[in-house]
Amino acid sequence: MGFNCGIVGLPNVGKSTLFNALTVGSADAENYPFCTIEPNVGRVSVPDRRLHEIATLAGSEALIPTSLEFIDIAGLVRGASSGEGLGNQFLAQIREVDAIVHVVRCFDGSEITHTHGAADPVSDAQVVEMELMLADLESLQRRREALAKKRRTGDKGVHALLEVIGMAEALLAEGEPARSLLLGGPKALLLSSLELLSSKPVMYVCNVDESAIRDGNSYSVALQTHADRQDAACVVASARIESEISTIEDAGEQSAFLESLGLSESGLARVVNAGYSLLGLITFFTAGPKEARAWTLSRGSSAVAAAAKVHSDFARGFIRAETISYEDYTSLGGEIGSRGAGRLRQEGRDYVVKDGDVILFRFNI
Repeated sequence: MGFNCGIVGLPNVGKSTLFNALTVGSADAENYPFCTIEPNVGRVSVPDRRLHEIATLAGSEALIPTSLEFIDIAGLVRGASSGEGLGNQFLAQIREVDAIVHVVRCFDGSEITHTHGAADPVSDAQVVEMELMLADLESLQRRREALAKKRRTGDKGVHALLEVIGMAEALLAEGEPARSLLLGGPKALLLSSLELLSSKPVMYVCNVDESAIRDGNSYSVALQTHADRQDAACVVASARIESEISTIEDAGEQSAFLESLGLSESGLARVVNAGYSLLGLITFFTAGPKEARAWTLSRGSSAVAAAAKVHSDFARGFIRAETISYEDYTSLGGEIGSRGAGRLRQEGRDYVVKDGDVILFRFNI
């Protein structure tokens, strides 16, 4: 799958610790700026209890969850858009991701060095956001200059693109990210073609200490308010605690540890699921005696697009998609019960797949 989230933030806010907990990896996580130089990449299973229920009813031998890719990008600093720190390199890495997971320090303590001296989550978030917006303004200026000569030809496409560039520049000049520019139709496609850093969907992760892991703190509340104004997602987690949880292999012990903290699920599960939602993704399932499997699909995709995820031959020779909703599948005892109750639907290639659909593809090559 090509869906990925880039983990960004100021140096020493817990990005690599969070990444290691997510991926059970070993990215460097030391107490000094630019500990991460080259981006670390890892795939993370998307938690989904539905897969286990479907596998049980289907008598599946194996369970295969779907996954997301997370990329640990080194810390940005003020001036990154002008090349400060390792700015240009990091901005280029951010440009390649589909969504941004912005880790922000939401705890006090002198044992971890803070780049700006003291924790101020909203200010810290704005430093990174401003660098992305400044980089976008520079990028738009270059695009405008490159289009200047073509403008004289009267090309309508050039004029339309310049109009969108002007709208984006005006918004960015006011300190608002490009994702705040709400456009539809052709203009939305033109805006997307500009590949602006601040147009990417954002999720803030409030990295708190253990005392605030359940209810958050004043820092996370302030960041949540900021996220709401930005139309961004916001999740509370403790990178250090999540790192401890990730080392517990036994599911029962892990549940007991979470319960002792007053939690029903880990912060990482919330991060992964929020990232999934942020990217506009849904899950459909296939199930049989050998395996039950979850598949990732963009919301609004057709049955033939879903078939292509499973195998290109399924799409090429598509006949129909025998579809059962997750609710019917689990309440009626699986495929046989759903079929007997008349809840198995015969869907064509243009059917828009719903989240939770259990599908058997019929095809002929």
